[in-house]
Amino acid sequence: MLAHISVKNFAVVKQIGVDVAHGLTVITGETGAGKSIAIDALSLCLGDRADAASVRKGAEKAEVVVHFDISKVPLAKAWLEDNELLQEDAPHECFIRRLVSKEGRSKAFINGVAVSLNQLKSLGQYLVSIHGQNAHYQLLKPDNQRKLLDSFAGHKEQLTNVTVAYESLRKKQQLLKQLLSAQQQRNDRKNLLEYQVEELDNYSIGEDEFAQLELEHKRLSNSQTLLEQAQISFYQLYEGEDFNALSAIQTSVDNLSELQEHDPTLSPIVDMLNEAAIQVEEAAQEIRHYCDQLEIDPMKLQQVEQRYAEAMELARKHHVKPEDLYTTHMQLADEYAELLKDENSLDELTKECEKVRKEYEVSAAKLHESRKQSAQVLAKKIESHVKDMNMAHAKIFIDVDYDESASPTPHGNDNILIKVTTNPGQPADALDKVVSGGELSRIGLAIQVITSSGNQIPTMIFDEVDTGISGPTASIVGRLLRKLGEASQVVCVTHLPQVAAHGHNQVFVTKLTDGDSTETKMLKLTDNERVNEIARLLAGDKLTDTAIANAKDLLKL
Repeated sequence: MLAHISVKNFAVVKQIGVDVAHGLTVITGETGAGKSIAIDALSLCLGDRADAASVRKGAEKAEVVVHFDISKVPLAKAWLEDNELLQEDAPHECFIRRLVSKEGRSKAFINGVAVSLNQLKSLGQYLVSIHGQNAHYQLLKPDNQRKLLDSFAGHKEQLTNVTVAYESLRKKQQLLKQLLSAQQQRNDRKNLLEYQVEELDNYSIGEDEFAQLELEHKRLSNSQTLLEQAQISFYQLYEGEDFNALSAIQTSVDNLSELQEHDPTLSPIVDMLNEAAIQVEEAAQEIRHYCDQLEIDPMKLQQVEQRYAEAMELARKHHVKPEDLYTTHMQLADEYAELLKDENSLDELTKECEKVRKEYEVSAAKLHESRKQSAQVLAKKIESHVKDMNMAHAKIFIDVDYDESASPTPHGNDNILIKVTTNPGQPADALDKVVSGGELSRIGLAIQVITSSGNQIPTMIFDEVDTGISGPTASIVGRLLRKLGEASQVVCVTHLPQVAAHGHNQVFVTKLTDGDSTETKMLKLTDNERVNEIARLLAGDKLTDTAIANAKDLLKL
């Protein structure tokens, strides 16, 4: 509940401080005195944007401090606790402070801690509900009529289900759109890859095949020379009749073996020659085996040359080195497989979109049914209230039409329209086509009272919502606001004596000027002062005995 508001150097206010009591507090005053300034200042503490024009002329900065008692506002207390802004020594109190410099810079504080405007707005939604002078004109907008009905119905679960289904559908449709937009490009790429992969599949080169192929090509191309040179080497090492390396070594071994008896230092040399003889003999046998295995096969050479040439041609086509053909083949095959997966994904995503679309439609249909039921109840409540406000023949209808052809939205596919007829025999139609300004004010006020009475916000502020109302209707509106004030805290800025008379408390706003500057003051009225103020509202600036008598009569609640 709002306990106190203090304002310094804001607009034409130099300094005011107002305690706000429980019940209905009415704010009255002369035209242009600044009756709405306190509400504007409060709005500033609830996150409204500030500008340099809000700073009183000649002042360095404007300051607004608002004190709330949150002992019976669990949502606000929970928010403060979650944001680590709850005062441990005074957990039932909350102070909001807003500073605006003459340059337009702004600072905000909650319980002495600097916060952002978004945080102010987030906390403010649990503390105060403000209904402005033109709030009833918002009723003419279909979106606001839908929000009004949803707020009254309280079907958060159905709304959440629709929103979740819509978001899921939107994301899948967006992904599907992206896939479809690139489909031709993917098809072209897939067709190219299909040809390339098939060609490489047919060639089917192994991972290290080209290196081996290159070696074999060289061997087969030089097989005759290799055989001839190998045979000569074998002859020279082992089989030459006139001379061969093995015979020469063995002869040296025999000669030196006889001499080592005379000189033992020759023994290591004899051993080395014996090892050499063994190595030469083994090498000769390996050469013989090599010659036996070496093929001179023109047909195989032709086959190798053909495969080698194909590898070189494929490498040229793909702009890679021949030894990288295998890696290129694998990469293209993987890309081709992914594109095939995309095609499958496209089909699957299309099916998923249809599935989520049906889920959305089911959720939207449930929301539609809830809205239809709530619309009947709300219409009856509004009708009952406006009949009490001198609209005896008014009938209210709320149409809830489900549009199957409409694109999905986060709030369903319902077209909601408040319709009214104010005279017997007159067909019901949209508000802007039937009601006058005063009638719209009464309907708007009825709706605000109905919706406000069901919420958990402790303080409701009405800023001249009684515009266009007068006479007996004004008295009915006053009784309605007083009844609402008995259950919670209500502040109403009004110019109607019939409304002001129903207040539990009354604040008078006056404007003082010395010719050079202007200052606004707010004064809490005593019972006698209330009589004079109500009389002023009835008769104007000149008080008469009749006006005072009428004021006393109005105050007999």
